[in-house]
Amino acid sequence: MTTMMPREKLVKFGPAHLTDEELLRILIGSGNKQVSAHDIARQVLKLLKEKGSSVTYGELSSIKGMGAAKTSEVVALFELGRRYLMPAESPVISCTDDAVAQLGAIRNKKQEHFVLLTLDGANRLISNTTIFQGTLNQSLVHPREIFAKALEDRAASIIVAHNHPSGTAQPSAEDLETTAKLKEAGELLGIKVLEHIIVTKFDHLSI
Repeated sequence: MTTMMPREKLVKFGPAHLTDEELLRILIGSGNKQVSAHDIARQVLKLLKEKGSSVTYGELSSIKGMGAAKTSEVVALFELGRRYLMPAESPVISCTDDAVAQLGAIRNKKQEHFVLLTLDGANRLISNTTIFQGTLNQSLVHPREIFAKALEDRAASIIVAHNHPSGTAQPSAEDLETTAKLKEAGELLGIKVLEHIIVTKFDHLSI
């Protein structure tokens, strides 16, 4: 009996009838003289089981038989799957109001809290993290801590925010200076700082 190739099996029975390895063989296509598509698929599957969604381009390209073009295709497909095919558990932050909706916890704080929202390439929220807690009128912010978390999350962009316990949303000279430094650092790292939001109990302002 002739064994069906993965692509033929998919056409006849649908993707649910294929093993993980068979699905990967369709993505990989043919192998080469040194390594077969079957062996490449096994190595990719092993890596996926170890790393899951955190698998990187470098890790995939290190597999023998995975050239730059094929690795790029697979990484791009995985990313599209994460953005559009997986359940959207995290909100999309498309405007200032969307971001402010994530900042309710700091509106009534009596100390300044500096918050980082990390976003993926589809502007979907990855994490909402309080990076600093300052005194009543001062918050010490360093780009190193901000972007360490952004890099850890593999964020495409970030939004930073902090509260003004005083009740006024007007930015201080320190707020403006901090915003400029963060945007400059973001440009160097390739992570865009979309905005810096100041919130009070009843108001907010985007720098």
